[in-house]
Amino acid sequence: MTEKVAVLGAGSWGSILANVLDENGSSVRLWSYKPEQVAELNEKHTNEQYIQNFKYSESLVATNDLSEAVLDADTILFVIPAQATRGVAKRVGEILKNTDKKYNIVHASKGIEENTYKRISEILSEELPVKNVKSISVISGPSQAEDVAKKDITLVTVASHNLKDAEYIQSLFMNNYFRVYTNDDVIGAEIGAALKNIIALGTGALYGLGYGDNSKAALMTRGLAEISRLGTSFGANPMTFIGLSGVGDIIVTGTSSNSRNWRAGKQIGEGKSVKEVIDNMGMVIEGIATTKAAYELSKQRGIDMPITSAIYHVLYDNVNVKEAINELMRRHGRSEID
Repeated sequence: MTEKVAVLGAGSWGSILANVLDENGSSVRLWSYKPEQVAELNEKHTNEQYIQNFKYSESLVATNDLSEAVLDADTILFVIPAQATRGVAKRVGEILKNTDKKYNIVHASKGIEENTYKRISEILSEELPVKNVKSISVISGPSQAEDVAKKDITLVTVASHNLKDAEYIQSLFMNNYFRVYTNDDVIGAEIGAALKNIIALGTGALYGLGYGDNSKAALMTRGLAEISRLGTSFGANPMTFIGLSGVGDIIVTGTSSNSRNWRAGKQIGEGKSVKEVIDNMGMVIEGIATTKAAYELSKQRGIDMPITSAIYHVLYDNVNVKEAINELMRRHGRSEID
């Protein structure tokens, strides 16, 4: 029996995951709120704003009718920017409450909600009717959409509190270039996926300032320590952060020009204002809002996160990037293993 999947969000990552599912034999409805994007995907099989020079499967169907996308599905995949997830989930909940059908719920979004500090799975749990939710899983790991489009070898994790549910989602996505591992650490997978965008802003800024590989390696390594400290304070497994959702995701997002967070950081390092960068990107820069959420969480929970703090002050307090770096370097000496 063919699995029916609704993919909500037709940005770079959502549209490419929809294409992977379609190529793997699922019947896919890809939802976008933009009629012009839906028309382009259905008529030209392209999505040029997000993935240039790529042809999507001709059997992939896009729609801007949310009810059409979700009601007939077996699995619903959310790939919505973190700050917009609650609004879309609330709409989906209103649609689903009139049916008794249970759905596999999955998300591949990477962020933390501002003000509430909720992870995406928590938002989905709050907004979707319990009677309609079979399971909630999260896909994370080092996965630039542009590389998946080229069928570059890609490895990700699907995490769920129930490993059998994770294994089911794993089976939908696995093929000869897209390999999926399972994990039961939802907290670690989501926190690693979200906070790595903060570090990518930092490595991009270092590049924009002309720093080399030593500084990049230093920032990524110590940034991972911060992510692990915050994640384990919520109960995450520390081993998750040395896997695909931690080290792996930091490496690809913190070094690739395909990463919008890295590109944003690079422009800030080159002297552009945060407002200029946001206005010119054309896509959501998840790391900016996540930096604020992580900074506030670190203060609330008493977690030492000096890199996150420095990036927060650059983004929100107009602190000069070079001054922020100097402050980091002049801090009192400490043990690495602490």
